[in-house]
Amino acid sequence: MPVNTHLSMFAGLPVHRFVPGDGLPDDPSAVAWRLEVDDFDAPPEEFAELFAAFLEQVPAHTVRAVVVGEWGSAYEQPPPVGLLAGAARRLTALRALFLADLVGEQCEISWINQDDVTPLLTAYPHLEVLRVRGAQDLRLAPVRHGGLRELAVESGGLPGTVVRAVGGCDLPALTHLELWLGVPDYGCDTTVDDLAGILDGRGLPALRHLGLRNAAIADPVAAAVATAPVVPRLAVLDLSMGMLTDDGAAALLAGQPLTHLERLDLHHHFLSPERARQLTGRLPGVDVDLSGAREPRSYQGRSYRYTAVAE
Repeated sequence: MPVNTHLSMFAGLPVHRFVPGDGLPDDPSAVAWRLEVDDFDAPPEEFAELFAAFLEQVPAHTVRAVVVGEWGSAYEQPPPVGLLAGAARRLTALRALFLADLVGEQCEISWINQDDVTPLLTAYPHLEVLRVRGAQDLRLAPVRHGGLRELAVESGGLPGTVVRAVGGCDLPALTHLELWLGVPDYGCDTTVDDLAGILDGRGLPALRHLGLRNAAIADPVAAAVATAPVVPRLAVLDLSMGMLTDDGAAALLAGQPLTHLERLDLHHHFLSPERARQLTGRLPGVDVDLSGAREPRSYQGRSYRYTAVAE
């Protein structure tokens, strides 16, 4: 399933594209500013010129949210992390950043080049939301960040190095963590062991929403979650979009109680109807999303399961 829709809202604000020379909204702080060039083959200088015009024409101290779209050759060139980090002294109100709102017709999610995003966290100590799409060459160093409330990485294949780095971070305000793990064919080498720092929850004392989504290893993830120390503090557990089977669901049911959850999201799954009924029956007070039941596909005599997002 490709990602085929651009954001219309981000961080609770309507997305408004910046066009040099156009008039500004009555309240520039009431929108999430979308920055993108028109040509997917544009050289880096074109986005740099756009960003310079943005800082000149929009009162920088009013900017609360930025959505970065096409920066030019996203399938080859990393995003403008340096430009964004270098503008921190001017973008003093920035609280939310989406890096790479690209749809499939621009660049498939697993082709999107990324970079080391650590400078964004160090440059913006008051940043509250960071969402990243794509994981090719994505890097993160373990950091302490006192303001971040939401961190998400959407990918068709997430490297274990990034998962371990997230688990090594100290994020005392983080309430929402969402990682799309993906499949080995598109860069996922994450194992359950890589999740240890996240599942023990020591660096995530405020976490309430944990999404380990789009995972080829959904069954082993479910088994690890079943005994994870972080789970009792969660309101939402999201294991959706992956290859979850009856084995993973059985592990969830055999583990620690999940009746405290407000929501268990398992949509896009490979559970039998019997196991699905067992789950809902054992969790009567929980909103269990079992929509999107899938059947394995057959190819050349072999049966295989699939994640919601890959390439």
